[in-house]
Amino acid sequence: MKYALVTGGSRGIGRAIAVKLAKELEYPILINYQSNDDAANETKKLIEDEGGQCELLKFNVADLKETHQVLDSWIKHNPDATVEVIVNNAGITRDGLFMWMKPEDWHDVLNISLNGFYNVTNHLIQKMLTNRYGRIVNVVSVSGVKGTAGQVNYSAAKGALVAATKALAQEVAKRKITVNAVAPGFIKTDMTAEMDEKELKRMIPINRFGEAEEVADLVAFLASKKASYITGEVVNINGGIYS
Repeated sequence: MKYALVTGGSRGIGRAIAVKLAKELEYPILINYQSNDDAANETKKLIEDEGGQCELLKFNVADLKETHQVLDSWIKHNPDATVEVIVNNAGITRDGLFMWMKPEDWHDVLNISLNGFYNVTNHLIQKMLTNRYGRIVNVVSVSGVKGTAGQVNYSAAKGALVAATKALAQEVAKRKITVNAVAPGFIKTDMTAEMDEKELKRMIPINRFGEAEEVADLVAFLASKKASYITGEVVNINGGIYS
């Protein structure tokens, strides 16, 4: 059986992606999450109510040992299964001016977005290479493409992931594995709930925040066979704010 894994998949953009991959591409879904059991179970129920299959994998992507333990345990119990799609969506923000940024706020943001990508993808890519097929989609951000004041840590993490996307794409293309990134702008989620939408939407040519569902549509396309000739790309989805 072929699976899709979504990290940070219990809510927000991750949830929308997980539901979309189950519904449109009919993948059984593995949802990684770190702590919010209620949100993870809610996402699982959304997928199952639509007739899909879903399993929850609780681990911190920034912790290499824990990531390997949980993934290896799942692989052991599902010897015939293959993770064919990886969506690296897990990420956190710890915003603040760089001059006052605490070391933990720098390291935590980089560890989850960047090291999380390494810990999960590096561990699962061997089987993709053997099977000569795979889809890796990294959720980055407008901050990682243009840089955002007050988000030096987040911009650094996502910018590094943009570069990693382009490099890895070149390494694995011959094995029919594509590696792409999507860079959302302002999307309505818990992460942006406290932002002044009325004020900020003036900066956005389309004059509104995006929906998580719209990001999920793009990810589902890149994860499909229709996107076989697209790799190493960073697709901006931001209402025209920056491209």
